Amino acid sequence: MATIASSVTNAIANTSPTLLTGYAILALIVLSQLSYLVVYIVAPTPRPTHPSEKTYKHIEDNGSISYTKPLPCWKDVFDHHRRRRKQSLGNKEGEQQQQQQLVGGGAEGGGEGEEAECYMSLVVPAFNEEERLGIMLREAVGYLMREYGGAGGEGRDGDGDGVLANGDLKHRRKSSTQGLSNGYARARDGDKGVRPTGWEVLVVSDGSKDKTVDTALEFARSLGKESAGLIRVVSLVKNRGKGGAVTHGLRHVRGKYAVFADADGASKFDDLGKLVRELQKIEDKDGRGVAVGSRAHLVGSEEVVKRSFLRNLLMHSFHLLLWALTPPATAAIRDTQCGFKIFSRAALPYIVPYMHSESWIFDVEMLMLAEAAAIPVAEVPIGWHEVQGSKLNVIWDSLGMAWGLFILRAAWAMGVYRRT
Repeated sequence: MATIASSVTNAIANTSPTLLTGYAILALIVLSQLSYLVVYIVAPTPRPTHPSEKTYKHIEDNGSISYTKPLPCWKDVFDHHRRRRKQSLGNKEGEQQQQQQLVGGGAEGGGEGEEAECYMSLVVPAFNEEERLGIMLREAVGYLMREYGGAGGEGRDGDGDGVLANGDLKHRRKSSTQGLSNGYARARDGDKGVRPTGWEVLVVSDGSKDKTVDTALEFARSLGKESAGLIRVVSLVKNRGKGGAVTHGLRHVRGKYAVFADADGASKFDDLGKLVRELQKIEDKDGRGVAVGSRAHLVGSEEVVKRSFLRNLLMHSFHLLLWALTPPATAAIRDTQCGFKIFSRAALPYIVPYMHSESWIFDVEMLMLAEAAAIPVAEVPIGWHEVQGSKLNVIWDSLGMAWGLFILRAAWAMGVYRRT
């Protein structure tokens, strides 16, 4: 061994500095190419959407379950205009102009794509959630009815639907405004003295094997014909992961604002109003903005402190990893993983078309994409409580999130993922 080491040392000493520099550069090139190849192979790629996943079911006026119907998709419109613009103007110039005329652009939902048809869209990703989904929907729909009206667009100041003390939904008299279909927005924010109204719920069953779909439809039926049609149920043929289900739902929202919330009901849904207010404060001139619910203020609470040492250690380790691997604005978010985030319609085309992650780490990719597009992001403290029945495996999912974060960051940094 000493002889071999001596021979190598002599060979290096007898090699010219120029040649050594060349070897070093070649080694770096080979290493970078190998690294790119490894990341390219392991980086997740979303599977193509199955035709049946672009359809939905809902409850008809007579109480029956509808046949599958085509699901409107603003992203299809966005992709069509992007392809057409690139063909006519060239890739680079076409992409720049496309960013100026995105789907639902501006505060009034204008732009080259489809306008917002209601004020608030709620996306609920659900995988085998027959036990918890009904409870979450009751809280969420009760709030949506009070704030944004029933089928006729009545808000909290009118005779709209409400929630009884026992948690059941009640229906009041039908008003003269209820000729509007599917909760479509009756007024825009610019109409003085008139609150914008209208809502919808998209339940995305992520390859569920239980009665998640039936639970959602039965709940919709309980609302009565005036509001039952506002809940649309989409079934994915195969489990994609929470990120895949959320992204799929966001492609099909019709609201001026789109929020997603976990099916377990852990987040206090009444805090949606706080998210909306903070989002509207930071929206840029194009109406773009994101607000994320945050549990960071609960870190010192009794509920969190009582968690196991291992779980708290993994939580803090993940935060440290986020700080090290993500860009500044994303790293500054104290709680990236809370399942309660809202987007303005004008912000969605800068985020949703470029999503790749379908696992637990998808929230981070959304925030990174928002930061890359210079979209303002607000972090808003919300109420939250632990809910039994979590599908999260603390150790394995934490390791998976760390790996996913590393690959996600590497894929964007190396150009494996691109905003094209």
